[in-house]
Amino acid sequence: MPDTLPLLEVLRASERYLADRGVEHPRLNAEHLLAHALGLKRMELYLQFDRALTETERAPLRETVKRRGTREPLQHILGTAEFHGRTFGCDQRALIPRPETEQLVELALEISKAHPAAKILDLGTGSGVIALTLALELPAAEIQATDLWPDALALASDNAARHNIADRVRFTQVDLLPTGDTAFDLIVANLPYIPTAKIATLSAEVRHDPASALDGGADGLELIRRLIEVAPAHLSPGGALLLEIGAGQANAVNTLLTARKFRDISVRPDYENVPRFAVGFHG
Repeated sequence: MPDTLPLLEVLRASERYLADRGVEHPRLNAEHLLAHALGLKRMELYLQFDRALTETERAPLRETVKRRGTREPLQHILGTAEFHGRTFGCDQRALIPRPETEQLVELALEISKAHPAAKILDLGTGSGVIALTLALELPAAEIQATDLWPDALALASDNAARHNIADRVRFTQVDLLPTGDTAFDLIVANLPYIPTAKIATLSAEVRHDPASALDGGADGLELIRRLIEVAPAHLSPGGALLLEIGAGQANAVNTLLTARKFRDISVRPDYENVPRFAVGFHG
């Protein structure tokens, strides 16, 4: 093999390797991995297609392309994920942020726009992207976040430090709701909602997420059902409960919210028109 190869040739070879192994969007993945290996922004590659890459420069790319070919998520390899226009640390300790969860944040901001100093609780915070984005977008709000798993909370704390808002969000290790008498104006939750039996059918990339962040029990609603039952005692009058839910769960969640006397209940679709977000108001 020559001592140097043109960047474009290396990129195309990486793309072919990933495509042969069933990776979706192989060109985009190859671009991200090559930019990461060279310490460039992805768009900067387009200005350097004729650049000759040495073996020393190609070696780290080869390793990351092999990892991606085993269907290890791109975000885990890069160590970061983009969410709502910002970069967050991302690894196997928590769920990789999904585009639909950006919509969950948009709905939370819509609900909170009339109350910029709202008290907001993010349940099952994982990497912290929901709580931290809300803290960045709502500087007057009081934000708390909980998770059962200390590894996830450590990642969330790292992300708070990354965005210089470690003093803005209070993280607590607890099963669902924190203790105390705080009444929240908004509780937002992206809890596990995949039925246990369906986890084995998920893509190889998704199965790299922690099982605890995916498994919602037999019908996918185990934790959501628990939360809806106890949430009213932790909401202020007129406070809202906002949930991300799974495909096919809208009717069941509507019934659960109705049974606990939530009002103005609505279920809204995601970008693919799947009923994905349920909201109900207390009192």
